[in-house]
Amino acid sequence: MEDRILKPEILLVGPYPDWDLVELEKSYHVHKLYEASDADAFLRKQGDNIRAVATRGELGASAALIGKLPKLEVVSVYGVGYDAVDLAACREKGIRVTNTPDVLTNDVADLGIAMMLTQSRGMIGAERWVKDGSWAAKGLYPLRRRVWGRKAGVLGLGRIGFEVVRRLRGFDMDIAYSDVTEKSYADGMTYIADPAALAERSDFLFVTLSASAATRHIVSRDVIKALGAEGMLINISRASNIDEDALLDALETGVLGSAALDVFEEEPKLNPRFLALDNVLLQPHHASGTVETRKAMGQLVRDNLAAHFSNAPLLTPVV
Repeated sequence: MEDRILKPEILLVGPYPDWDLVELEKSYHVHKLYEASDADAFLRKQGDNIRAVATRGELGASAALIGKLPKLEVVSVYGVGYDAVDLAACREKGIRVTNTPDVLTNDVADLGIAMMLTQSRGMIGAERWVKDGSWAAKGLYPLRRRVWGRKAGVLGLGRIGFEVVRRLRGFDMDIAYSDVTEKSYADGMTYIADPAALAERSDFLFVTLSASAATRHIVSRDVIKALGAEGMLINISRASNIDEDALLDALETGVLGSAALDVFEEEPKLNPRFLALDNVLLQPHHASGTVETRKAMGQLVRDNLAAHFSNAPLLTPVV
């Protein structure tokens, strides 16, 4: 009982790395929603005392969850994306929201570039070619397409998009971008407002914009068709930014050449149609998945919680 009185009670929606959990439990009474066999019963019992939610970007905090936590003051998101948090409900109830931008930017950009190279040069298939004896039995691996000197499009020139561009420049690529407005820091890049026109110009189209109701399926059937049979779509943002059914149709029929994806609707139970394709590179939503970045993300979550409970300014507020 003394622990509950001295420490603020927080709800952990999904598991964090052990190094974060240990630190959280030093300062807070942590309730683990993901361990509850009956979430509703768990919240009926514990919800009245919860003052903070610690969640992950893909898990968020729904209006239904928020409604079961009458004393909720702050939602701290482990991740840069907060589209799964019901911001309207938070604003209505005066609940603050934070995320973890910047600390994961470079790792996400790194994975985007790695996926482009891996898929364009066929590195997964090439490794199998060596290991299954095809190299010795059949000779050289089938030729793939180069990366350097080709045209890249970046849909969303925010933090991550800008870091993708910095890396693309090392490949002497002709780079264009699309965003709601032209950016003053987009030196040497061509601005194209229309995503379909950007796709038509691009050999590689990177999706790096934040997800919202306004961007849902911004990569539409028309955008995918414009990218074309020689184009590659690389998504390191959110699954909702792409019309997944249209993407699958295009990959299956050859309307789109290939894709490299780190995010999916209904993940981790992705559409089984993806598994039958040999022109898509699938990654398990791990663009920020380095020890260094995950530790920095956890620290920022804790720093935001500490700031809130000490009445200090939040470090990275969303609401």
